[in-house]
Amino acid sequence: MKHPKFLFFTVLTILLVNLSAFSQSKDAASKGKNTIKSNLILPGAFNLKAYLPMIRNKNVGIFANQTSVLGKVHLVDTLRKLGVNITVIFGPEHGFRGTADAGEKVGNYIDSATGIPVVSLYGAKRAPSAEDLKNVDVLIFDIQDVGVRFYTFISSLEAYIEAAVAFNKPLLVLDRPNPNGFYVDGPVLQPAFKSFIGMQPVPVVYGMTIGEYATMLVGEKWMSPNINNTLDSLKLVSKDTFKGFRLKVIPCKNYTHQSLYTLPVNPSPNLQDMGSIYWYPSTCFFEGTVLSEGRGTPTPFQIFGHPSLPKTLYAFTPVSTLGAKEPKLKNQLCYGWNLASTTKNTLQQINNRLQLGYLLKAYQLFPDKEQFFILPKSGKAEGMFFNKLAGNKELSEQIKQGLSEEEIRKTWEPGLNAFKIIRKKYLLYAE
Repeated sequence: MKHPKFLFFTVLTILLVNLSAFSQSKDAASKGKNTIKSNLILPGAFNLKAYLPMIRNKNVGIFANQTSVLGKVHLVDTLRKLGVNITVIFGPEHGFRGTADAGEKVGNYIDSATGIPVVSLYGAKRAPSAEDLKNVDVLIFDIQDVGVRFYTFISSLEAYIEAAVAFNKPLLVLDRPNPNGFYVDGPVLQPAFKSFIGMQPVPVVYGMTIGEYATMLVGEKWMSPNINNTLDSLKLVSKDTFKGFRLKVIPCKNYTHQSLYTLPVNPSPNLQDMGSIYWYPSTCFFEGTVLSEGRGTPTPFQIFGHPSLPKTLYAFTPVSTLGAKEPKLKNQLCYGWNLASTTKNTLQQINNRLQLGYLLKAYQLFPDKEQFFILPKSGKAEGMFFNKLAGNKELSEQIKQGLSEEEIRKTWEPGLNAFKIIRKKYLLYAE
């Protein structure tokens, strides 16, 4: 066993190395009340002092991907250098190393860099099994989210929490800033449209960090009935502690919900810069249509279009790329829009709200409107991918009816107002 002084200086050295490597882009700009903090924003993973005592001399299972870093050093490598015994790694959509295509199923394997088994939770199963956790004492979740309902990491988080409750494993959530955490907007998901790209009654942009979202799932008992019943049967010791289960969030430092946080690592292959991350909540809806959403271009979700749109629009051709091997409309000349711009211009265009204007315009210009939305074989509205993204069937009907953006937004207000009341109970950071 290492001497306490040796361990202290080891932790201090790793923190100093990681802090020197960690930097935030100066490219971010402010709009309205959004401000860039002069103090460095640090994800929860940096606060080793807060959680090392909880995992020392324990067998640890960690849900992580390429964003799970302290500066330029992966959390797994940092913890192993400190003598933490990591027995299993769990990987989400895009895999542990973050290179798989969107929706691509990833199998289990041994990580070549560490020799640790990696269990995919975006393949044959969504949650750890009893077998996966037989040599685990404590679970860790450390993944960068982007604050959008159909970005699947919050669904993975939910399944991970359920496994922790079911198998009585303490869970540490190492919180990370939400790059879209400065606003709340969009339609609230209706239960009939629940899927892995939308599990809970939250709006498209929910304005919470992954840690805040985790406490809301537990506090609101929004998980499966048997897990909720288990929580009900457990003795509540404190706000986040039950007898037999504990959820502990390690918070970020110097973060508020008005911080403009530039991600140090791409959260997934098709969110390659902050422009794509800011536009993603608005333009991902094109995934539910026949239009290209920009996969296979240099700036996915900032470029979108279709061969049938007017040739006077921006021209582009989706091609096979890493993370988009078979993009929609591959090798076809498309016409549409290119929104790639400076961060300042992007934030001014978004203006702290979901933008529907380009979606409405695309539908208006598309010649064969019956083919605009991708239809399921069943023909049922609940099965339409666009409706799963929206969380309802009303948005696609409103677009067909020619409603204006403001008319559509008006229908979101009751759901948004109700959600904001719930959300406020679980905020860990100032607004």
